[in-house]
Amino acid sequence: MKELLITYVAIILSLSGCAGKQTLQTYEPNPINPKTVKHNYSYLALGDSYTIGEAVTTYGAFPYQLAAALQNDTTTLQTPKIVARTGWTTDELISAIKVETLNPSYDFVTLLIGVNNQYRGYDINTYRTEFKQLLQTAINKAGGKSNRVFVLSIPDWGVTPYAKNSGRSAPKIAEEIDAYNAINKLETLNVNANYLDITPISREAISNSSLIAQDGLHPSVAMYARWVEKLAPMVKAKLN
Repeated sequence: MKELLITYVAIILSLSGCAGKQTLQTYEPNPINPKTVKHNYSYLALGDSYTIGEAVTTYGAFPYQLAAALQNDTTTLQTPKIVARTGWTTDELISAIKVETLNPSYDFVTLLIGVNNQYRGYDINTYRTEFKQLLQTAINKAGGKSNRVFVLSIPDWGVTPYAKNSGRSAPKIAEEIDAYNAINKLETLNVNANYLDITPISREAISNSSLIAQDGLHPSVAMYARWVEKLAPMVKAKLN
């Protein structure tokens, strides 16, 4: 998968029409006014290209859309801390976290990882072991609160033009993605963390090209917005 590291900021996104017309506004944390702001949350996002928002505008990554969606007159979010890079596998994310400067804890954490393990044909049992390690790291960074950790399923890139042009079998990719997601879902629920299955949304891209970025592989801003529509209420409920 192509390497590209983009600068990231958050956004407020509105979509209109079936073609996915987008209006973007730069995200900035609400000013902290002790008379009005009751909560000032911190957020750590762990992952790969799907977390940094490969191939979309600098305003389109889902962690920043999420941060924008969570803000209101009484709540602000600090700029999300993102540890993610295109192409990372579970072991590479583990290594990166060890050398990253992180706060002792965050109010909530998201984790989305595994597509590059599948893409490279890594042993799925190794994925289970390393995913469990990352999940425990996420819980630790959420102050030991598993209900403040939100795992997203791996999208199915087999429906993308990139996959079609690669000659790889879409049904085979889907089967392998499902196997990986069965693992991350089971391990997430085993520790009472939160799980969001966004894979069905990703599969809509087979008939809705607006959900795919211009590189023909990664999610578009519109797809990330669909994820956030489901994720933001889950996060709000746990933070409250």
